[in-house]
This record gives sequence, C-alpha cells and structure tokens, in this order.
Amino acid sequence: MKSSTWICAALALAFTSTAATAQVKIGVIASTTGPTAVVGIPQKNTAALLPKKIGDLSVEYIVLDDASDPTQSVMNVKKLLAEHRIDALIGPSGSPNAVGVVPFMAESGTPMLAPVGTTAVVLPMDERKRWVFKTTQNDALISEALVGHMTRRGVKTVGFIGFNDPFGENWYQVFSAQAQKAGIQVVASERYLRSDGSVTGQVAKLMAAKPDAVLVAAAGGPTVLPHTTLVDAGYKGRIYQTHGAASPDFLRAGGAKVEGAILAASLMLVLPEMADSVPSKSVAQAYISEYEKVYGNKPATFGANVYDAGLLLTRAVPEAAKRGKPGTPEFRAALRDALETTRELVGTQGVYNMSPADHSGFDERGRVLITVRGGAWRLLKE
Repeated sequence: MKSSTWICAALALAFTSTAATAQVKIGVIASTTGPTAVVGIPQKNTAALLPKKIGDLSVEYIVLDDASDPTQSVMNVKKLLAEHRIDALIGPSGSPNAVGVVPFMAESGTPMLAPVGTTAVVLPMDERKRWVFKTTQNDALISEALVGHMTRRGVKTVGFIGFNDPFGENWYQVFSAQAQKAGIQVVASERYLRSDGSVTGQVAKLMAAKPDAVLVAAAGGPTVLPHTTLVDAGYKGRIYQTHGAASPDFLRAGGAKVEGAILAASLMLVLPEMADSVPSKSVAQAYISEYEKVYGNKPATFGANVYDAGLLLTRAVPEAAKRGKPGTPEFRAALRDALETTRELVGTQGVYNMSPADHSGFDERGRVLITVRGGAWRLLKE
C-alpha cells in the first residue's frame, strides 16, 4: 500500500471519534538498542524529563525503541500515528531513520522534531520537509568552524571518512565544497557502515594519500573506530571530528588514542570554561543538573537535542491551542506554524531562530571549537 493511501486510511480511522482530548500526545522514537544506542539512550532518558504539562494542557509521551533500524522507525511512526494519534514526533535518533519517516509525518500533517545530524531532513526545503524541525546544528555551521581552523593551521590537503548513509554523504558534500573554497584539497574519500567492526582498508587508502589532516564524519560510538585505527596505523596529522562525536563514550572508548582530537560542537561539553554571559549556559546547566539528579551521570549532547525539542514545544503548544484542540488536524497545523515562528529561544546548545527557509535556526552561538586534552573536553583556544 502506498504511504499516502495508508496515511489517509489510518487517519480516517483515528478521527472517527468526535471527542477531542485535552491531552497533547508526543511520540518519541529513540535508538536505545543497536549501533546508534550511544545516541538513543540519553535521548530516551531525557524524554522522561520533559514537561508533563504545558499551559493548561497535560502532555503524554509515548516512547518507542527502533533498534537503530530505519524499517522499524517507519513501523513505529505508523503505530504512533494510527494508534496513539500523536500531535508531534521527537526523533528518530539516526539520520537514515529520520529521513525515512519524513514522508509519513508530512502526509499525516504532523510536526516532527528531528534530533539528528543530517540536514537532509530540512534541506532543501520542500512541501514535505516543511513539517520537520531540526534540533541539532546544521552540518554547514559545524563544517565552517572546522574549515576555518584548518585554514588557520595551514592544512592544504585532507582525507575524509564518513558513514555510508545520508549523514556521511551530506557531510561530504558540505565539507568538500567549503574546503575547496578555502583552498583545501580533499585527496581521499572513504565510507564505512555504522555496524562495521574494522576500517583497516579505508584507513590504508587514507594513509596512502598522505593528507595533512583527516575528517571523520560519523555519530555516536562508531566515531571512535576510524580515529583509533588511524592512530594505530601511525598517522601523525590532525584528526577532526564532527559534533557527532560529542559524547562521553567517545572519550571512554577512545582513551589516549583520541587525545588532540578537534571538533566543533555544543558549548555543553565545556560549560565551566564558558562565560556566564553566554545565553545557553544557564539552560544547559539546568538540564545537566536535572539529568544527573535522576540518572547519576552527565548526559551526552544527543540528549540535549531532545531537551531542546521540549523547549520548542513548550513555547509552541500554547499558540497552537488558540487555533485547535489537541488530536485535531487544526492543532497539528497550528503547532507547525508556531514552531516555524520561533524567535530567540535559548536552548541548551544555542539560540533558535526558525523561519520558513530555516528549520534548524542555529547561528554561531550554537558551536564552539573543542579539543580532547587529558582525557577531557577542553575549549580550543587559538
């Protein structure tokens, strides 16, 4: 059955009841098992911290695991739309998973807050992607900072290794264009699967190209494998990572081999070094404190992406309620419109300014350059 036919049938069944509920229902899909679990677990944990009441409306969160499988993400979305009649979705955790569910969310007219890296969920903007809002920094914003650092450090050639999926492909397109403009030549480009246990062959090709630096474009636990393999192979150049590596697990799994890694990411990683005047600092501190109180450890920035989704909904839901009741198409359409008009909303990782053309909304306030020193994240001071 075509997705559009399925959506129409499911929603017709869902709305046979005329009694509109006063409860907002939010679906959450997190990869709490499988290769993307490093990302999904803090996201699931954070969902439990989101507000249970927004304005006069109670909020229910229905949390499902997709086992890092894009097919399961689609099945979960169908379940959330048809059985639970959700008003919005937070998730899924993985970039391929999020890309795969966009058509279903758009055809049902249900807003989606995607806590993923790839900009493919929001760019180029079209009739489907107008239903999606992204709670992580766009690749171009992070890449711009990395290319800037490479330029200042005299990097002329770079090797690229990234996921063989929308995350890696979008990163290659964005980074290679910015690098070329800056006079930096990409001399090798390799791909690997999130589930791969070895990248020895890819690293051998990178080493043969003798680049001044290497960029790893990955997310979660798999960010470590290319990095440590390069170090084991004797690579002496600088190794850069994207914000996909911004997890405590990167430090734990990489150990001494990831010393000196450079990435552009959220200020959450280096909060003690940030000035109190930075808008997001107090919001990030509040989130970290709340997470630690419940779970006994600090959250990865991946969890903050879900926390920020909650902040966006907290502002948008009361506006949507002026135009419709939860559980109705009018409410969901109004919620989408309210999200799109978000202005100067301070989140854990930056300040959101959405527009019809920009459904991420971050600017330079959403990134800092970071390095690994002494087994810890440190602000990179040049």
